[in-house]
Amino acid sequence: MLNHLRGYFPILDWGRSYDRNAFSNDMIAAVIVTIMLIPQSLAYALLAGLPPEAGIYASIAPIILYAVFGTSRALAVGPVAVVSLLTASAVGQVAEQGTAGYAVAALTLAFLSGGFLVLLGVLRLGFLANFLSHPVIAGFITASGILIAFSQLKHLLGITAHGHTLPQVIGSLWAHVGDINLLTVLIGGLATAFLFWVRKGLKPLLRRLGASPRIADVLTKAGPVAAVAVTTLSVWLFGLNDRGVSIVGEVPQGLPPLTLPGLSPDLVGQLLMPAILISIIGFVESVSVAQTLAAKKRQRIDPDQELIGLGAANIGAAFTGGYPVTGGFARSVVNYDAGAETPAAGAFTAVGLAIAAVALTPLVYYLPTATLAATIVVAVLSLVDFSILKKTWGYSRADFTAVAATIVLTLVMGVEVGVASGVGISILLHLYKTSRPHVAEIGLVPGTQHFRNIHRHEVQTDPAVLSLRVDESLYFVNARFLEDLVQSRVSEGSDIKDVILMFSAVNEVDFSALESLEAINQRLTELGIGLHLSEVKGPVMDRLQETHFLRDLNGRVFLSQYDAWKALAGSAVVPDVAE
Repeated sequence: MLNHLRGYFPILDWGRSYDRNAFSNDMIAAVIVTIMLIPQSLAYALLAGLPPEAGIYASIAPIILYAVFGTSRALAVGPVAVVSLLTASAVGQVAEQGTAGYAVAALTLAFLSGGFLVLLGVLRLGFLANFLSHPVIAGFITASGILIAFSQLKHLLGITAHGHTLPQVIGSLWAHVGDINLLTVLIGGLATAFLFWVRKGLKPLLRRLGASPRIADVLTKAGPVAAVAVTTLSVWLFGLNDRGVSIVGEVPQGLPPLTLPGLSPDLVGQLLMPAILISIIGFVESVSVAQTLAAKKRQRIDPDQELIGLGAANIGAAFTGGYPVTGGFARSVVNYDAGAETPAAGAFTAVGLAIAAVALTPLVYYLPTATLAATIVVAVLSLVDFSILKKTWGYSRADFTAVAATIVLTLVMGVEVGVASGVGISILLHLYKTSRPHVAEIGLVPGTQHFRNIHRHEVQTDPAVLSLRVDESLYFVNARFLEDLVQSRVSEGSDIKDVILMFSAVNEVDFSALESLEAINQRLTELGIGLHLSEVKGPVMDRLQETHFLRDLNGRVFLSQYDAWKALAGSAVVPDVAE
């Protein structure tokens, strides 16, 4: 019973061995991540079109719930750039930004996303994330990074602009270019330049000045806080808000409120598909980060339990004034590098953010939105990776086409169309690749019991025996391909007396493929040609034995390809290796 509970409550597992050393490491990591998250949370709420406090709220209860239900020891959950952009895109279609309806829609989106994730986790459907190929995800994130950066230019320039696609944003920026506020440009430009320098140059400088690695790391992570402090102080001292510089304004002081998502049928219907897309993208990003960090410490995560952990975090956000969240790459790496030992580090981070929500929110009244925009731009530009285009072009034109299509559709049609097309392209790419499985004609390597492709190696063959190695599981998409291949091959000459299908790489034969095998057997029987199988895996054999196929098979099933060769081959020849 206890082991079963640990499966759903990982805190019961790592909590048993929690000690003073783990507490010390988790507290240090929490302090560093909290310093990083305060300006980042405010900035991502701005990106989502929500009040700045929503970013703080979305970083408290969700983190605590993930610490209870999640399996990663280093993953830091909260608002992230891509999900914030998806939220703005989805909610902006059902409510006007700045209204109560907009905030309620964001809560509903988090609730639907959380419910969908929990459902997938309970049903153990974490494998569905595998249908999103990494190149397609990389293309979508690159395009999203570009969109996010351009969307923040309005705050850096001090003008009004709108749009959910790149042409819309650029057109809107151009239409309002005459309204640029030079003071805002100065603040935004200096903040952006400073933050870029902090990322690359501050830590080496501090190390040269004699700072310890830990101190240098903490001060580097505090760079955005310094930018927030200096620009806020400047606006207050010089009254720049009276000269057109946009500021955050009053932020409610207190802990996250109890909120309720809207569950009207119309609202749920409008947000259900965006919630599913946000869930998929968030889960893929989160699991990728979690698995990478877990591997470094020889730990493991449970993808299905991760679904439940992320789902609980999103449901928590829905009832505490937040919006959809997931595991962020940057903050998780910072959490890991800072020495986080357990998910308790996240819980301590939540406590730090709660203290900030109670005590520090009055201090950000004069915080310029240009500084938050600079924080976003610097963060998301690290997501832009055009090298994926070069890599896929050189390796696989099909993958390149998928990446390029995802990038273009996301930029031109918007993030929802982009992520939906990414899912569709990934599935189509999988179906295309498996619809034409690699089937090699093989022969015996002289002096061995190994069989290799006749077009790649000098091997022994027998003109009366056709040996085909099927290098893919057989299912409805590719079953007819094998059927047509065998038919065309035996029609080329009359010397073939036996056909051997080597099934060493076949892990599954579905009903459509079974029917194709039956059709192959029937046609070969009519031609007086034997059909044989070799190296059939146990699970596949179990399924075949439940059917009439093996009883109707006109040939035999051999344990190994070599056994089949010895039994059926007569005169062997060594052909020239094809170019």
